[in-house]
Amino acid sequence: MTSFHSGFIALIGPPNAGKSTFLNKVLGEKIAIVSPKPQTTRTSITGIYTTRESQIVFLDTPGIHTARTKLNRLLVDAAWRSLGDAHGVVLFLDAAKYAQNIQALERDLRPMAARLEKSGLPMVVALNKTDAVKPKMLLLELLDICAQRWPGMDLVPISARTGDGLEQLLGSLQSFLPVTEILYPEDQLSTLPIRFMASEIIREKLFLALQQELPYNIAVDIEEWEENTEQGLVVISAVIYTSKKSHKGIIIGQQGQTLKLVGQRARQELKTLLESKVHLNLWVKVREGWTEDRHFLSTLGLG
Repeated sequence: MTSFHSGFIALIGPPNAGKSTFLNKVLGEKIAIVSPKPQTTRTSITGIYTTRESQIVFLDTPGIHTARTKLNRLLVDAAWRSLGDAHGVVLFLDAAKYAQNIQALERDLRPMAARLEKSGLPMVVALNKTDAVKPKMLLLELLDICAQRWPGMDLVPISARTGDGLEQLLGSLQSFLPVTEILYPEDQLSTLPIRFMASEIIREKLFLALQQELPYNIAVDIEEWEENTEQGLVVISAVIYTSKKSHKGIIIGQQGQTLKLVGQRARQELKTLLESKVHLNLWVKVREGWTEDRHFLSTLGLG
């Protein structure tokens, strides 16, 4: 009789709480894009963490936020749908933010508290970014407030950036997993298609290069993918969509410098991911109103 534990754990929380950073740190590989901007995750990303005793399949979800556009509503719906597959939940909270502003904690929890309670799933609260909480007395006060809100629940202070507290958090999740055979091969880290990961790498480099200049109306679609095994070369052609003509020039940059930089940075990461030489072609196209176009959103794998 097996004593192995396997199951699905949903990572839920407000935008920019550090869920993707946590997932990448635990897996030791980058499978989710990370940006200083909130709401960068657009789909439920599966990360697989396997030890001798257990396999945790993490569902990294888009941040829960007030949805105003069709795109944002799809993002929030994707996050809540993940609970239907989960055996447990980790609620991620930005300790550095809430230690300074308790009122913001109540405001951000409002759109998710009832849904989490209704799910009936066991939950751990991960207070992330503790390395940025100063003075440390504020963390103790935040822990006390959380203990009053969730009496008897595991509250785990962590830093996804440094790795502090992650072993304790992983240990807390073991009790949520049913006893069953392993779900995925032990060396598999994700169920994401490789083309999707490539588009996410390009999108991340755009976020980092554009900083605060551009809002969230950027999408990346891989149009062509050719592999030449004899030359050890992958040729990728991707289109960057934006919803406004005025943004096209920002993405391209003066004399094409911004787009060139994005391409260089993405190519380097793609070479590592694919373990191959990469030729990357990038184009920028304007597609007005794409964030409200359900058919187009579905072609991007959203909804």
